[in-house]
Amino acid sequence: MTGYGKAELQKETKKFSAEVRSLNSKGLDLSVRVPSVYRDKELELRSTYGELVVRGKSEVSIYIENNSGEKRMHLDTDLMNSYYNELTLWKEGKDLGSADILATLMRMPEVMKFDQAEPTEDEWNSIAELVKQAFAQFENYRQTEGAKLQKEFEMRIENILRLRADLIAPIEERKEKTRERIKAQLDELVGKERIDENRFEQELIYYLEKLDVSEELQRLLSNCEMFNEELSGGAQGRKLGFISQEIGREVNTIGSKANDAMMQRMVVEMKDELEKIKEQINNVL
Repeated sequence: MTGYGKAELQKETKKFSAEVRSLNSKGLDLSVRVPSVYRDKELELRSTYGELVVRGKSEVSIYIENNSGEKRMHLDTDLMNSYYNELTLWKEGKDLGSADILATLMRMPEVMKFDQAEPTEDEWNSIAELVKQAFAQFENYRQTEGAKLQKEFEMRIENILRLRADLIAPIEERKEKTRERIKAQLDELVGKERIDENRFEQELIYYLEKLDVSEELQRLLSNCEMFNEELSGGAQGRKLGFISQEIGREVNTIGSKANDAMMQRMVVEMKDELEKIKEQINNVL
C-alpha cells in the first residue's frame, strides 16, 4: 500500500532525517539506505520494518547532514602506495608513455576521504527513535488512504447492488417479450391453427428456465454482503480479491443469460464497477 513518512532532528552540528515510503507491489521489496558509518545497523532495520511494512516496493532511508561548516578531508597514503605499486607492476613490459600517475591515483576509490567522528550509541538511539517517528507518520498516511479506499469500495458495491435491483423489472418483462416473440415466429412458420398450446407452454417454460438468473442474483447479493462484512472487519486484500472474483463470476453468468439489450447494459455497468474495485484491491494489505 502507498505510504510516506518523514521525521527530522537537529542535534548539535548534525541534522538527522529519516524517511519511510512504499509503493504498491504484490510482495515485499524493501531497501534500506543508511550512512556508511551505520552499515552494521542495516540488517536490524530490515528485520524490524520489513515485518511492519508487510508489502510493497518500500524504502527506509536515513540521512545525516553536517552543519558545522567544516568538512575536513585526508588522503589515505597507505592506500595510495598500494595503488601505485600495483600500477607500476602492471605497466612493466608494456609500451606505454609516461602519464600523470598522480591524477590517476587521485581518482582511485577511497583515496580521498572525509573525516567523520565515530558513531556513538547515544546518536544511534536518537536515529532509531527518529525512524520510529517516520514510520508512525507512514502508518498514519496508510490509515488515511485505507479509509478513503473503504468508502470507494462501499460505493462501488452499493452501485452493483443497485444495478442488481434494477435488473428485476427487465427480467420479468423479458418473460412476456420472449413468449410473444416465439409465439409470433411459430404463427408465421407453422400456422396458428397447428400449434398445440399446451405443448407450447411446456416448451416455453423449459426455454425460460435456461434463461433464469434467480440463483445468480441471490449469490451476487450474498457475495456483495460478504465483501462489505470483510471491509467492516479489517479485510485483507487477498480475501477481497477472492470475493471480487466470485462477484465477477455471477455477473458474467447473468450477462451470458441476459438475452436482452437493457439487461446487457446493466451487466456492463456492473462489470465496470467491479473492474474499478479490482484496480484498487492491490492497494489493500
